[in-house]
Amino acid sequence: MVERNQKGVVHEPCPKCGSKDNLARYPDGHAYCFGDSCSYYEHSSDSVDVPDIPKSNGVFRQGIYESLSKRGISEETCRFFKYQVNYDNNKKIHIAPYFDKDNKLVAQQLRTKDKEFPILGETRDLGLWGKQCWTSGKRIVITEGQIDTLSVAEVQRCQYPVVSIPNGVGSACKAIAKDLEWLLGNFEEVILMFDNDSQGNNAARKVAELFPPGKCKIASLPLKDPNEMLLANRGSDMVNAMFRASVYRPDGIIAGEDTWDLVNTPMQAADMEYPWQGLNNLTLGARKGELVTFCAGTGAGKSTAVKEIASYFLSKGETIGYIALEESVRQAAIDFMSIEANEMLHLKDNLEEKFLRDIWEKTLNTGRLFLYDHWGSMDGDVLSNRIRYLARSCNVSWIIVDHISIMISGIESGDERRLIDNLMTKLRSLAEEVNIGIFIVSHLRKPADGRGHEDGRKISLNDLRGSGSIAQLSDFVVGLERNQQEEGETTVRILKARYKGSSTGVAARLYYDRETGRLRECEYIEEAF
Repeated sequence: MVERNQKGVVHEPCPKCGSKDNLARYPDGHAYCFGDSCSYYEHSSDSVDVPDIPKSNGVFRQGIYESLSKRGISEETCRFFKYQVNYDNNKKIHIAPYFDKDNKLVAQQLRTKDKEFPILGETRDLGLWGKQCWTSGKRIVITEGQIDTLSVAEVQRCQYPVVSIPNGVGSACKAIAKDLEWLLGNFEEVILMFDNDSQGNNAARKVAELFPPGKCKIASLPLKDPNEMLLANRGSDMVNAMFRASVYRPDGIIAGEDTWDLVNTPMQAADMEYPWQGLNNLTLGARKGELVTFCAGTGAGKSTAVKEIASYFLSKGETIGYIALEESVRQAAIDFMSIEANEMLHLKDNLEEKFLRDIWEKTLNTGRLFLYDHWGSMDGDVLSNRIRYLARSCNVSWIIVDHISIMISGIESGDERRLIDNLMTKLRSLAEEVNIGIFIVSHLRKPADGRGHEDGRKISLNDLRGSGSIAQLSDFVVGLERNQQEEGETTVRILKARYKGSSTGVAARLYYDRETGRLRECEYIEEAF
């Protein structure tokens, strides 16, 4: 007696092993015995006609059609693409056939349980897999593998053309180039639906450059690949990704119609405020992605000013990277503690350990301050790598570099102007790339009359030392003017303001408290307001 299940499979006695019901006969007539160590097989009348033809690297395999249940792919979809399976010593092997232009079988790509992919037959002209199923259409989807092609076909019942590259994304350009004429001549648009990982994304961009502008689109999947989408019952999302694929454009080129999300996002005037209101009034605060230069004469308080800013940002919960190239980590650490304590700790004797410990906990042991242990000149690429690490691995939002002049001072056979140009370009690009705010300290050149800026003389952009790129690439340039010989104030002057709505001119006046070492904002500044 035979039994027929709901799928129409009949269980029969096996003529080879004698089992009563281990032989499964499928609706198309083929049969397979699932008995232990048996694997008896009978061909069906409509199996693909692929006799065992000896080849130099193997023979073609005869397979059967059945659903790929673990992959969510039906037998009907497998039949459409002539995708079969074969059982070798009870190990399932997938068989993906390749056909020439006359629909003659020329190669088979096998997929083993161990994820090996040997190819039988002629391998020289392997192009896109599955193209024998299609002649033309409005669009065609190209996936990274055969299972992904079957998955895309499964969700849309084989209505829209879909094919696969044969040997992974490493050979994507080569494989698609072989069928480029076929793609261009028969389809209005080509949609790349590669794996959603770095390799797949990079390969998609390279492949897209093979096509004329506007011809190729890149689909973006929320999961790793089409089969993962299918198994997660997100077939509709996969179809949406196909129809919403974006036309490929080289990096940096953005079509106007793709800017809605940018313009529809409310603009924030500032990511952080400065500790001095006068400076906020003219700059509208500090923003990530900007490069701000502070300049002053020797001893005029540049380092003190940027440490005040960094300390204020820390008190507001921000994460800071402080790169001081003209002082030790110990000195920088004590300076931050002194700002918190509101007194010059390095001038105090016999400080209690508990007091120091409490201040240290509030400033340096927060996990939000990173200091760089280096003194003197350094290569611009090294500095860029350190900043990139601080931003991406330490979640630093604001970087202080004090100061830019010493960075290139010890580099032999170097043109100072060229070195600063290169360094400023790197820093400006980094601010945008990793979305951080960068504050740099710059020295001033000595004026033509021989007098320095130590007497508090007015600063202009022409006074910046080394290169015009400091002024050109900075979003803001802030000058600090103070007469060192008097108990006077420090004038904060905005020399350049790129952000719209901000202004140049005197922004604030700060008083340096010699008892505490702090910079305090004076209450009233007539010129600024």
